[in-house]
Amino acid sequence: MASQIPLQPVALAPERQLAEHLHEIAADLAYRRTTLVNVIFHGLPAAGDRGWVLIDAGIPGAAKAIKDAAASRFGETSRPAAIIITHGHFDHVGALVELADHWDAPVYTHLTEKPYLDGSLRYPPPNAGAGGGLMPLLSPLFPREPVDVGARLKILPADGSVPHMPGWTWIHVPGHAPGQIALWHEFGRTLIAADAVVTTGQESVYEVMVQEPEMHGPPRYFTPDWHSAAASVATLAALQPELLITGHGRAMAGSSMREALMQLAQNFWEVAVPDNIARRNA
Repeated sequence: MASQIPLQPVALAPERQLAEHLHEIAADLAYRRTTLVNVIFHGLPAAGDRGWVLIDAGIPGAAKAIKDAAASRFGETSRPAAIIITHGHFDHVGALVELADHWDAPVYTHLTEKPYLDGSLRYPPPNAGAGGGLMPLLSPLFPREPVDVGARLKILPADGSVPHMPGWTWIHVPGHAPGQIALWHEFGRTLIAADAVVTTGQESVYEVMVQEPEMHGPPRYFTPDWHSAAASVATLAALQPELLITGHGRAMAGSSMREALMQLAQNFWEVAVPDNIARRNA
């Protein structure tokens, strides 16, 4: 495991505990952890039907947990205006088809990620030799088949705007997945980074369980393009966010988070990339 430079502990974002496992980190932003991964809710609690947006759709079997969290925040009969998918890995689209059908909601993603959401292309095999813990060894068992949301699938606007999320823009951050996107709110300096960076060591079952707050690169076992991944982390670090929400781990905030993100960008090949790949690219 590459770790020549210590991973920087970072400060947790101030948050308010709502329903079970639902954390509010801003008036219009909350997230819920579904075993391995976070799903994010954008919108004020009083937004009403079609007044909020779901970002990502968790692991297979997470539909009830996500619907319960949405009901507790927005009301039992409230439906999202849209579902935004940052990328199509199984832990981000596991409940997508069920939720999109249940809520009759459009699904938006990047053009490059479209084949993984329309049933036409599966992801490449994981890197089971990525090292760092049990998760890479288990990764060949993880689903790689695409989902298919049919006519509900929409492509994000080319101008960078995010449907039903005024003031937000999407940023293409490939590497972990070819069409992965991050979401950025300039005024609030809030970054939803997907898996371009994560705030827990996703390779270790222990770290996944305890959620120790650290800055990490994307999950190693499911990241095929490390040059693009490095460029994506540099892009996000340059934004200097005040609040960071990632696909895995707890939300972080403040100067220590920014410093850790910059250290990750500057030392990416030493601390983020599996040893066998780093040696080949040295």
